[in-house]
Amino acid sequence: MLTEARVALGRQLFHEPLLSGDSSITCASCHKRSLAFADSLPISPGVKGRMGLRNSPTLANVAYLDLVNKDGGVPTLDLQPIVPIEDHAEMDLSILLAAERLNARPDYSTPFQRAYGDKATPFTITRALAAFMRTLISGDSRYDQAERGSITLTAAESRGQALFFSERTNCSSCHGGFNFTDNSFRNNGRYENYMDQGRYRVTADSADIGKFRVPTLRNIALTAPYMHDGSLTSLRDVLQHYNEGGSGHPRQDPLIRPLGLSEAEITDLEAFLRTLTDDAFVD
Repeated sequence: MLTEARVALGRQLFHEPLLSGDSSITCASCHKRSLAFADSLPISPGVKGRMGLRNSPTLANVAYLDLVNKDGGVPTLDLQPIVPIEDHAEMDLSILLAAERLNARPDYSTPFQRAYGDKATPFTITRALAAFMRTLISGDSRYDQAERGSITLTAAESRGQALFFSERTNCSSCHGGFNFTDNSFRNNGRYENYMDQGRYRVTADSADIGKFRVPTLRNIALTAPYMHDGSLTSLRDVLQHYNEGGSGHPRQDPLIRPLGLSEAEITDLEAFLRTLTDDAFVD
């Protein structure tokens, strides 16, 4: 159950350096509010400058995820905080030691008791962080305002919207619905050979090689660089990748195909994607 006390505790923990092995980083170090709770680096450094595996994703609307992380390796948001806290390349701290550290701080006793009627434990730490993340809802972009009829998109944005939802591009086949994602896992043909084999690492099913979660496009203009490894630096690079039809990987999703878009059409699509920025969300 979501309560104000649990959300407040989770917000405090989100900015708590004691959750990292050398107390040098926090969850917020890699998930910056001004960037829609993503990061501007291809790979965010963890403790002692260690480099992780993947680009830090936005936390916008993670409450809607069925499976968590880019490969869907975590079954619920309640368990997700354990991954970065205990990962050697990220925060590198046993969740048990994290609880000990917090319980040694008198100023944490009351917040944990108020939220859960208990002290800091692996359960209360992870659930509090998940409670906070569930409040990170984004849904008031210029696109949303236009859909409600309170503003009108520009001509270029409107042309881009028409392209986005057209059968010609099929963008909305994967990036549809309120959150602009179907939450599926797909190989988008980024590489001919994937060093990071994506969902295959979880399932050991060869059909899942190179598959990653279809990300939300909400606030996409704020979350560069793009792709699972942060290898594309701009929205235009991403659009060009899809316009060219991917690398032709043998397990590339059949929806990824050459689109034949002109430079002007790519510009219009980019203009539309920028309407998905929710300024209030990042204030």
